[in-house]
Amino acid sequence: MRTIDGRAHAAAISVEVAANVARIRAAGAVPRLAVVVPNRDEATAWYVRNIGRAAARVGIECMVDDVPDADRTTIMGRLDQLSADPAVHGIICQTPLPAGVTLSSVGERIDPAKDVDGANPTSLGRLAAGIAAYAPATAAAVVEILRREDIEMRGANVVVIGRSTVVGKPAALLLIAADATVTVCHSRTKRLADVAAGADILVVAIGRPGFVTGDYVKRGATVIDVGTNPTPEGGLVGDVDPTVGALAGALTPVPGGVGPVTTALLLSATATAADLATFARSTAP
Repeated sequence: MRTIDGRAHAAAISVEVAANVARIRAAGAVPRLAVVVPNRDEATAWYVRNIGRAAARVGIECMVDDVPDADRTTIMGRLDQLSADPAVHGIICQTPLPAGVTLSSVGERIDPAKDVDGANPTSLGRLAAGIAAYAPATAAAVVEILRREDIEMRGANVVVIGRSTVVGKPAALLLIAADATVTVCHSRTKRLADVAAGADILVVAIGRPGFVTGDYVKRGATVIDVGTNPTPEGGLVGDVDPTVGALAGALTPVPGGVGPVTTALLLSATATAADLATFARSTAP
């Protein structure tokens, strides 16, 4: 089995992003990512710190807006302000969200041009229609890893376990765009293990630690484990049981697999948004 090194792929992406950011800065613009944090969740705080450190390394300014006790009106108002601010190029709003605030309602308040993590329903609709849009970074990371590992997607039989709008559905759309034949499974799928075991590429994003065992995996298949489940000891485990490594041809580890690539692609999208905004200003009549 080949263990896929997500950190190495993230480092390579970051080199590309840093070069793009340097060019944008030379043109007089500073790429900025705004992160709205409406909670006191420790795991979220850890993730946001990682984003900030990674952003600094590539030259992107990361503005963290901590609003842990904010109500719906305050959160929506802040997202409106950031969407209207020409100095901000990318916006994300972290989960978990307060009671009464949904992910879709938050996403709708983010300008699609700044929606670098694909939260706005418009972005998902554009992906479905085959129109350029920012995909959720985790879903994009799945396809980016396969591409950088030279794993053939065209014509491959792909099974995605999980149908969220954050990972499962957009990952399926991106894989279809890469000419894969995709089956999306979920908690109501009959004979789930049998369906999964027919996959050349198996993508697992269900948030259940160790759920996928050897019965779900065809020998030699590529397995992309998107799960990030905290352990009582403070670590992380995936949705795929480690014993799957005896069957898989390639497997992403947790941590160190999809996660680093997700962060790198989030920053790549921010740089792209800044580039497009800078170009639009420079060519405006």
